[in-house]
Amino acid sequence: MYDFIIVGAGSAGSVLANRLSLDPSVKVLVLEAGGSAKHLNVDTPVAFSKLFQTKRDWNYFTMPEGCCSNRQLYIPRGKMLGGSSSMNAMIYIRGHRADYDGWAAEGASGWAYDDVLPYFKKSEANERGSDDYHGADGPLNVADLTSPNELSLAFVEAAVQAGIRRNPDFNGANQEGAGLYQVTQKKAARWSTWKAFLQPAMGRENLTVLTDALVHRVLFDGTTAIGVEYSIGRNIEKALASEVVLAGGAVNTPQLLMLSGVGDGEHLRQKGIDVRVDNANVGRHLQDHPVILQIHSVTQPVSLAHAEEPAKLVEYLSRKKGMLSSNVGEAGLFVKTRDDLAAPDIQFHFAPGVFIRHGFETIEGDGMSFGPTLVAPKSRGSIKLRNADPTTHPDIETRALEHPDDVASLVAGFRMAREIVSQDALATYWGKEQIPGASTAESEEEVVQFLRDRAELLYHPSCTARMGAGPDDAVVDPQLRVFGTEGLRVADASVMRSVVRGNTNAPTIMIAEKGADMLLAG
Repeated sequence: MYDFIIVGAGSAGSVLANRLSLDPSVKVLVLEAGGSAKHLNVDTPVAFSKLFQTKRDWNYFTMPEGCCSNRQLYIPRGKMLGGSSSMNAMIYIRGHRADYDGWAAEGASGWAYDDVLPYFKKSEANERGSDDYHGADGPLNVADLTSPNELSLAFVEAAVQAGIRRNPDFNGANQEGAGLYQVTQKKAARWSTWKAFLQPAMGRENLTVLTDALVHRVLFDGTTAIGVEYSIGRNIEKALASEVVLAGGAVNTPQLLMLSGVGDGEHLRQKGIDVRVDNANVGRHLQDHPVILQIHSVTQPVSLAHAEEPAKLVEYLSRKKGMLSSNVGEAGLFVKTRDDLAAPDIQFHFAPGVFIRHGFETIEGDGMSFGPTLVAPKSRGSIKLRNADPTTHPDIETRALEHPDDVASLVAGFRMAREIVSQDALATYWGKEQIPGASTAESEEEVVQFLRDRAELLYHPSCTARMGAGPDDAVVDPQLRVFGTEGLRVADASVMRSVVRGNTNAPTIMIAEKGADMLLAG
């Protein structure tokens, strides 16, 4: 019998495991469907995309997306200790103050920016030191890039020349502006939640971590969660606990809730699942960040195309510097595309290399990638069960680019990318536009069609078990308790009321930090 069972050892689960097991009187079980995170491509920052569509990836695809030329969009999710923090691009972004204040205004009381800032600081060990916005004593190492590429530096200068202010800290007083990203690295290697939180706790006698353990369903006594059923190989096991905490992420968590009888009653009955709690919000309100990539050739041999050359390997191994330490998305910016917006709607991810179709395609020679990203989407999708088999991926539909405002923002971001690349700071590097290509996608109609044909998702699924004041529009309350149940909570990106403006790893860690305090408080 455990005090807490945590489903998932990813970005949130690793944090929960560490914080809850600090009390030696508390007995904690962590069940992770994936395996080890010990792999060269996990530790080496520039190699993260080599983990895509391997055994360390859940390898999700959406259903054909009608507003994206009926394409199936790829959603990589980490299936290993540390979860997606073990295979993401390591960008440390918290989001905008307006995101959290918006959560609180819509019923997620206690989650306003001033409420969550202490939890961001609690996790953080920022190498720049502590101040009003940053912590320096937490487990999560946050660092400046050790070897920012000259193309990334030129991108920042070009953005400033295009009229965007310089911003050395996207997580400080203001988010808007252009600059280099800080990253979750330590000594030029990935610093995941596995390394930061879970691994240091593994020696505690009150913490048990099982890998390759797929949870099939939550066990209930009436509407009180009492444990879980899971499999390791062909063996079906059960574990009991006073409280079950779902930390599987925005795809796995709603799937598991539905498999356990918590969800839209009509949908569950269609799949042959007994309804325990009828809540149509489970799996709904799915959001992600669509990105459109422009690829330009580079006339000088300075891009990440040279990252795996022998001299670069020697530099990385001997000095912990060089191209292999790159997180690929080294620089970026946040900007409002319309004056009437209260906060940015576009974020740029700039790569001093070619990143086409998630790294599966390339061009010959050197290149650079501009990725305007929609960070305040109005389109909403869903997660639904395909069947009652826990090993079957659910049906995912983001409905990306369905809302006309989303299209308008990305069109503005696309045109901004062309303006930035034309500035003097990039003139010495710029060769020609490879994608979509010179003299193409110029009219409004052509740009919109390019977006629909080429837009991808930026790996930030969220909001599928969102917080709120009641079950009419939410799945969990502000204490992360699943409405209609006892002893069952959710603490991962699925509880976001709306997706934050920026990369979602740091906010997910914050949710787990705050959630751990709530769990220990009872």
